[in-house]
Amino acid sequence: MKRFSYDLHVHSCLSPCGDDDMTPCNIAGMAHLNGLEIVALTDHNAVRNCPAFFAACEQYGIVPVAGMELTTAEDIHLLCLFETLEAGMAFDAAIQPMRMPVKNRKGIYGEQLIRDEKDVVIGEEPFFLPAATTLDLEAAAALVRDFQGVCYPAHIDREANGLLAVLGAFPEKPDFACAELRDRENVALAEGRKVLICSDAHRLWELKEASDGTSIALDANQDDPADVRRALIDAIRRGTL
Repeated sequence: MKRFSYDLHVHSCLSPCGDDDMTPCNIAGMAHLNGLEIVALTDHNAVRNCPAFFAACEQYGIVPVAGMELTTAEDIHLLCLFETLEAGMAFDAAIQPMRMPVKNRKGIYGEQLIRDEKDVVIGEEPFFLPAATTLDLEAAAALVRDFQGVCYPAHIDREANGLLAVLGAFPEKPDFACAELRDRENVALAEGRKVLICSDAHRLWELKEASDGTSIALDANQDDPADVRRALIDAIRRGTL
């Protein structure tokens, strides 16, 4: 077993609430400076900056994870992580028909930029990404499983879009083994579930730092990113963090 420092909730410039400086290369570089070993890129209802992020992380020796912060029909934020980039991109394509086609108002919400491995802008998402999808909580969890991914509720200690704020309690189904917190002091809210402490970073200086001691023990070959991702997804699915 080896302990890996991590941040599994980071937004790029594809999320309208993310700074334009949150490019795939900049995120990978800052994560390296902060001593992080595993980082998931989790834009709102999108995975399309993950190919560039994977390329950037390879330069710094960081294990990248393709992820998404999915907004369910109940307006709950669900973090979805995938074992491979290909699975994440396929999931992105699968949920597109389930999004609401509301035009993004760049002057109000911000741009939604897609970049390549050199941080060059290669596209822009025209529809507002954080809007709720038509997938309810159970259907979303089932679809993530179909793509061999894992999901769990994001920032349950936050009012906006937090599962507890919306539902008042954890549902019987889906039975989440883990939950995300922004503040370690709120661990009681997880009701005995394993917790992941992440930044929900929208700006470079918000990424977590390895020096804060947040880490996860995984039975994986640290020199094999695919094996680390496999072990991470399995640990979250089983609640054996």
